[in-house]
Amino acid sequence: MSSPRGQIAHLGYAELRTPDLDGTVWFFENILGMTTTYRDDLTAHVRTFDDYEQTSIVIRNATTSGIGRLGLRCTSDEALDARVADLVAAGREGRWEDGLAGTGRTFVTSDPDGHEIALYFDTTWYQAPEELRPGLKNQPQAKPNRGVGVRRFDHINFLASDVEAAANFHTELLGARVTEQIQMDDGRIAARWMTYTNKSYDVVYTEDWTGSNGRLHHLAFATENREDILRAADLCLDNGVPIETGPHKHAIQQTFFLYVFEPGGNRIELCNPLTRLVLAPDWKVVTWTEAERAKGQAWGLKTIESFHTYGTPPLESAKDFTYTPGILL
Repeated sequence: MSSPRGQIAHLGYAELRTPDLDGTVWFFENILGMTTTYRDDLTAHVRTFDDYEQTSIVIRNATTSGIGRLGLRCTSDEALDARVADLVAAGREGRWEDGLAGTGRTFVTSDPDGHEIALYFDTTWYQAPEELRPGLKNQPQAKPNRGVGVRRFDHINFLASDVEAAANFHTELLGARVTEQIQMDDGRIAARWMTYTNKSYDVVYTEDWTGSNGRLHHLAFATENREDILRAADLCLDNGVPIETGPHKHAIQQTFFLYVFEPGGNRIELCNPLTRLVLAPDWKVVTWTEAERAKGQAWGLKTIESFHTYGTPPLESAKDFTYTPGILL
């Protein structure tokens, strides 16, 4: 097996499922300030202003909320083929297909928890139309004149029945690095943060207390600064978007955050992690204990109960938090 380190360039796109396509698109356009580049009866493609690729999120009409897939861009065609060869050798099933969201040749597989992962290299670089052309030629698109104006699709947090097995898929077969984790008193890993870049994290796995597979905790979008998150809280309050928790600061990874629910029921984080990078090539994993985690967030706010009990798609058979559109939490 060849070394996987450095063969995944970055997070590409995510496919988000929603039972309310119009409502979800409204949220991405008017609260997050993203731009719709394609729309039909079943899907919409939206982008942040500073992502260079054509699409950041594919929103797909579905019977319930949840995650469809995560796209990871490889560093080259050769890197893509090398990752696929190692995935196949490790017994991970997959298929080749024409790309989604402006991407080319794509290999679709899944992690041990059943989340779909798509690897690709060929992609479509965004070309802004005249009305969205930026004043600075090194920026893909003009900054939006509505909503928060999130800068990029920053990270994804998956729920998993076995965090360690799912995370090992990324580290052993795709080359991610672990930066921080939570280890419970019984020794099990309850959450793990990983990066493919010099950001402190790109992909997170959190323990699904229901024991279910393939669910989503949240998608996160980076803001320009902390003031944008405070503005987002006001925009959500003004427009009846349910706020779950925040604004506040995470102890783990030090991210300033706001968690809200978009109209389809998926949890969305607005985050400002831009000041923290992992530059050390020999970074030592930071492990948080169960007692340390129980202290709550950095400035004393206890973690809200729904943060541990709600995921998408929601589970009717479990004691899952019930999301009610239009009700502020």
